[in-house]
Amino acid sequence: MPSGAPTRGPHSKKARREGRTIVFIDQTGFMLQPTVRRTWAPQGHTPIHYSWDRHDRLSVTGAITVSPKQKRLGLYFSIASWNLTGADVLRFVQQLRGHLKRPLLVIWDRFSGHKKAARLLRDLYGPRIHVEFLPAYAPDLNVVDHCWGHTKYGEMANFIPHDVHDLAQEVASSLIAKHRRSDLLRAFFRHAQLDL
Repeated sequence: MPSGAPTRGPHSKKARREGRTIVFIDQTGFMLQPTVRRTWAPQGHTPIHYSWDRHDRLSVTGAITVSPKQKRLGLYFSIASWNLTGADVLRFVQQLRGHLKRPLLVIWDRFSGHKKAARLLRDLYGPRIHVEFLPAYAPDLNVVDHCWGHTKYGEMANFIPHDVHDLAQEVASSLIAKHRRSDLLRAFFRHAQLDL
């Protein structure tokens, strides 16, 4: 693929023809320890971050959706305090399915939980949910990955939470704000070089 040339996935036209909502899904983790980025301080005063030495974390599943005809974008997420399994991913897709109503085209990476969930979705929903896997080692093709980067390394850079509950509130607040910003969601597609 030439650099800078957006492309339309081969599944995009077929999904539109079949009236499917395209759903990109990905998971990430957020930790109590801050993502430290460059910051400023008065000259001669080194900035110091006081943070937890604990490694508590949150697991977040996110989905960016594209409606088949009007190409409306949506952002959905779920926050858990445990490591996610295929069953958790399946539950997330089922909840999304209940909300979106149309047949789905789910696009995600080759995480083992996704493979297990894909088999179960095929058994439970048949042709109502079709699953496509991204190529191996190609995280930049998943638009949700760009959403995680914007949250972790942009909005939440240098954020030091008081506890896991505080971290969950900050993550949720950041993602809810993105849900309302279709311009930002479209930028994630441009960054992944995917045409809407």
